[in-house]
Amino acid sequence: MSQRGAERSVMSEPFDCDSCKESLYDRKYIQVNDVPHCIPCYDRLYANTCQECKELIEHNSRELYYEDRHYHEHCFRCSRCSRSLADEPFTCQEDALVCNDCYCNEFSTKCVACGKTVMPGSKRLEYGGCAWHEECFVCCGCEQPIGAQSFIPDKDEYYCVPCYEGRFAPRCAHCKQILVQGGVTYRDEPWHKECFLCTGCKVQLAGQPFTTQGEDPYCVKCFSNLYAQKCSACNKPITGFGEGKYISFEERQWHQPCFKCSECSVSLVGAGFFPDGTKILCKSCNAK
Repeated sequence: MSQRGAERSVMSEPFDCDSCKESLYDRKYIQVNDVPHCIPCYDRLYANTCQECKELIEHNSRELYYEDRHYHEHCFRCSRCSRSLADEPFTCQEDALVCNDCYCNEFSTKCVACGKTVMPGSKRLEYGGCAWHEECFVCCGCEQPIGAQSFIPDKDEYYCVPCYEGRFAPRCAHCKQILVQGGVTYRDEPWHKECFLCTGCKVQLAGQPFTTQGEDPYCVKCFSNLYAQKCSACNKPITGFGEGKYISFEERQWHQPCFKCSECSVSLVGAGFFPDGTKILCKSCNAK
């Protein structure tokens, strides 16, 4: 901001305006580069035009300027509320001067919690296109400010991690503790991997084949040893895993690859056979 040149006192000898050539005797004048000008000529030649009212800013007016634009002091006002900006912070919005309060009310982000303006330079939090004052972004559970902590959104509500886990996180069907990540589902219930164990040998079952007896899970080995039928040929358990297909006849079962003629070892799968005591025979061997 500036105020132009000093007015000079009256001269006691003949002295003419450089522009209109009228005598400056007993008149005020302003000198520009050591050249004297009467006041009207000075204003006409050198005065700036006010950006707001488009009138000349005369020599005896206080002049304010901003980015090569000049204003009368009384014209240097907020375009919204008309507050004087001579000693106020302001900004320029589409060539119009706007005080800081009006700019914030009109253009700044509003806090979705309290509805008030989030002032430039103040601490704020942003998420999903919305903004909050730091003190307004609170957990819906404990109502404490979340700040820089991790949080979990749930629809239009936000929770700190402890509150969310306490309210919504699944709990292990075995130990009843919160299941934070990973885990397995058994009978539509969540389990920690380390809690989902074979009922027999207690080995972890996550990631490996298992079966059940009643409601109890078993690894293949334990289930085979405890509950599986034995193959009449090899006497090994028929588990339903691996070579899972089997043949059943009366009280006996065979692994499909074990269902062979007891004499010539030809496969009897899909073929007729003849029982002979503990043996089973193909048609040819039975006819001998």
